[in-house]
Amino acid sequence: MSERASIRDVASKAGVAVKTVSRVLNGHPYVSAETRSRIEAAMAELEFRPSIAARILSGAKSNQIALIYDNHSPYYMFQIQSGCWQLCKERGIRLLSQPVDVADPRVGDQVRELVTETHVDGIILSSPVTDCASVLDALEHLDVPFVRISPGTNHSLASSVFMDDAQAADDMTSYLINVGHRRIGFIKGHPSHMASDDRLFGYRRALDRAGIPFEPKMVCDGEFDFDSGVRAGRCLLDLDQPPTAIFAANDDMAAGVLAVAHDRGIDIPGELSVAGFDDTTLSRTVWPPLTTIHQPMLELARTATEILIDGGDITHLRLPHSLAERASVAPPTRKNQ
Repeated sequence: MSERASIRDVASKAGVAVKTVSRVLNGHPYVSAETRSRIEAAMAELEFRPSIAARILSGAKSNQIALIYDNHSPYYMFQIQSGCWQLCKERGIRLLSQPVDVADPRVGDQVRELVTETHVDGIILSSPVTDCASVLDALEHLDVPFVRISPGTNHSLASSVFMDDAQAADDMTSYLINVGHRRIGFIKGHPSHMASDDRLFGYRRALDRAGIPFEPKMVCDGEFDFDSGVRAGRCLLDLDQPPTAIFAANDDMAAGVLAVAHDRGIDIPGELSVAGFDDTTLSRTVWPPLTTIHQPMLELARTATEILIDGGDITHLRLPHSLAERASVAPPTRKNQ
């Protein structure tokens, strides 16, 4: 079939009212065996799969979905929440936004309680919750539909939307190399995010392809927040031979590097180039504006919400990224090369 069948299509095919189909979907006892059989036959012929929208129409559910997240970047989460909310508003569905701590041993129980207490019709998982084993196990046992944003493991478990983090980091590192940089520092993201490893991999792959030796001292740990960017920036700039460019795995940490450079009187980008990742609003409000990877956060969230509401077979969609060139990157000066 070219289009997914709706509950109205089933009702028309079976020659009954939509309300009668809803009763069959919800296990209502007051439907004759003959009518139930006719409706079930129509569902099978039309390959009908009950979606959140169909259950909402039947009045069986809560007309609300939940976004569950644990992220240290308020700018990133604002974009994700906005993308989910836009689609929910268009569809007349309420969005609940629930923060959790993936390091909490009770996080699976907390998600289970959220679902059972609110009767949400489905769940959207943002990174790093999207890879939290106890949360995934809880949702599977509850048999509630969910969609994952940027999962790093077990992709066949549920529908997902994502971008290629490794390739994006490779693109940014290659861009810095092509500009003329050879000593490029890198600030990793939070260890609980699978994307942190992917972005480090992309950075190393670009160095290797350019014949630039990987130096562990040029990589510092971060946590996807401003303060960890400050700490990592200090660490890298205190090296005997500091980098001529620093690539941070998100914009918040890149902003921390800018703060350290400004405090030390280091000219950006004359003496040091700085690049970020995500293209949040922060990247355009710091000075100078950040060269960064544009991650389609609004589109990721909106698409995840659409997949969840519409239902259907498990699907995986990769959305494109791009490189936003701004004023924080320039060729290294001759004395720094």
